Amino acid sequence: MLGPVILAASRSDRMRRLISAAPVTKQVVDRFIPGEGVDDIVPVVRELAGHGLELTMDVVGEDITSPTQAAAARDAYLELIDRLKPLELGTRAEMSVKLSMFGQALEGGHELALSNVRPVVEAAAEIGTTVTLDAEDHTTLDSMFAIHEELRKDFPQTGCVIQAYLFRTEADARRLAESGSRVRLVKGAYKEPASVAYQDKHEIDRAYVRILRTLMQGEGYPMIGSHDPRLIAIGQELAHQAGRKLDEYEFQMLYGIRTDEHLRLAAEGHRMRVYTAYGTDWYGYFMRRLAEKPANLRFFARSMLTKG
Repeated sequence: MLGPVILAASRSDRMRRLISAAPVTKQVVDRFIPGEGVDDIVPVVRELAGHGLELTMDVVGEDITSPTQAAAARDAYLELIDRLKPLELGTRAEMSVKLSMFGQALEGGHELALSNVRPVVEAAAEIGTTVTLDAEDHTTLDSMFAIHEELRKDFPQTGCVIQAYLFRTEADARRLAESGSRVRLVKGAYKEPASVAYQDKHEIDRAYVRILRTLMQGEGYPMIGSHDPRLIAIGQELAHQAGRKLDEYEFQMLYGIRTDEHLRLAAEGHRMRVYTAYGTDWYGYFMRRLAEKPANLRFFARSMLTKG
């Protein structure tokens, strides 16, 4: 299994230096991360929206080690929201945030992350959009869900992410479906121990379908985060069985992966949201994209061999 090896490499300073220095890396990274700053990303937002697509935007960052860095991450999102305002896209362009970027892992991190993310959620609401809290490794989830619950008291459209490979997620999905939450379901992209997560792909896929059925039958708004054609088809069928209209759920895929499928689903009338990341600290995000799907790794390896 290459996924765990790649995830281990994502935490290696030596591998970071090696991959960052490779001449071909920027070309390949650009496939997944279309810019380093907000000036780069605004034209991308306009282009995708012009094709009938929606966006969720992530300012990438890893390894926050001080409250000052956490505040800088908050300010980067506030700048993004300020630049989105004149585009008047409303919920067609939302934000995704990792609470680790807002200081969750620091001393007093739960309260620090909440105090940093709240102004972002408030600013997003002021321009008619919302924020989704990304899921990270299993040790952070109780804090993430507590912050999600707190934010929803004033901003009920605040979303969260759940990961199908974790044993706990079926119970989390039932609770969130009952509360009417916006929930993005993904398979999961962190290295988790067998004590808390399925390790077999087929078990993960089966869990994904069970959880998605729960979300579709519930009171919330399901967001199907997958590039898997079979799971996309199953999602459509489950939505139909639950009597959901096309605007009562959505698909989400990563920028740069299965672009033709993005356009096909949008053309069929589905809400299709593209997870679009940008920023200078791209390494951890990039390595998780390689770990998620062997085709991504083959694309990178082929590029290294032909362009190196």
